[in-house]
Amino acid sequence: VVHIHDPDATSWNFDATWYGDYVNQSVVTNMVERGLMELTGTSSVQAAWKQLIPNYQSGQKIAIKMNLNNASGCGDSDNAIDALPQPLIGLIASLKTAGVQEGDIWLYDATTGGRYIPDRLRNPILALYPGVVFFGKGACTGVQAATFSKNNESLRIAFADPDGNLTDRWLPDLLAQATYLINVPILKKHGIHPVTLGFKNHFGSLNVIIRGDPDNLHYYINPSNSLYDPDYSPLVDIYSNSNIKDKTVLILADGLYGASGATQTPRKWSTFGDDAPNSLFFSTDPVAADCVMTDFVKAEWSWGMDGAHDFLFCAQEAGLGICEGTRSNPGGNPWQLPYGSGYTDIDYVRVNL
Repeated sequence: VVHIHDPDATSWNFDATWYGDYVNQSVVTNMVERGLMELTGTSSVQAAWKQLIPNYQSGQKIAIKMNLNNASGCGDSDNAIDALPQPLIGLIASLKTAGVQEGDIWLYDATTGGRYIPDRLRNPILALYPGVVFFGKGACTGVQAATFSKNNESLRIAFADPDGNLTDRWLPDLLAQATYLINVPILKKHGIHPVTLGFKNHFGSLNVIIRGDPDNLHYYINPSNSLYDPDYSPLVDIYSNSNIKDKTVLILADGLYGASGATQTPRKWSTFGDDAPNSLFFSTDPVAADCVMTDFVKAEWSWGMDGAHDFLFCAQEAGLGICEGTRSNPGGNPWQLPYGSGYTDIDYVRVNL
């Protein structure tokens, strides 16, 4: 897990203005480039992508899962935490440098027929890269509707919950059509599940989350719910689908601001010196990425974090990656000096720019 930190990435003073207007694009683009090279041990962005997608050919689609959980419309103007255009622009720029065609880059959030993809995220990206494709709620200009035709069995998610309550869900058609997948979650705490990071970002790849009781995915990720089982997580069933597990080539997590809850406005982090985290996280191991970010969230907000690592040990036991520690002593310490020494199972590398 590579952690790139640059205090110049943001300059918002945590007032009522939109935090997205206070992100330095050139700094973020440099962070993306540095993260890709550090992760792959290469000396150029082109070489990094050659390692991550060695067999890419024009016409192969690269799906990018954004998080727009709080987008309330095409003209969304609230301050609730959501995906920002700057990390996505940095990511697209790096892909273009490596020879990826704009039309092969698909950005999506497909939850329950598609999320709104707001103008303030979409327009800056299209101004630079007019050929990229957006999938979400088709109501917004230039956004294609995310469809769930349910005619491709590889897109079916069957759950192994011990109570047998959870019925099948479906992934969007675009994931069957894509050759590669990049997961771009946000660093944030949650209210139902302790954290909402890379694994939970794929709730946004499902056609439905909540059905009539007790067929509700939220029940099975809420440690205070009677149906919760620390040895089972539907997040693992979702990620284990071949269209996610076998196609994901990169996790690039947005920790520029982060938040103390799924629907909260960003706030200052005491652990980052009473400032924004100004961070991006890179990994090819989804479990390790979420483990390190969970440790950062827990270091900042210890309340409501009981069972925060349970899903990660379930994922590790399913062969999806590495979680630090044990169930009785979970996680590592990302703040232990020298950086990286707080982990023995995960290779955590922090780069301060």
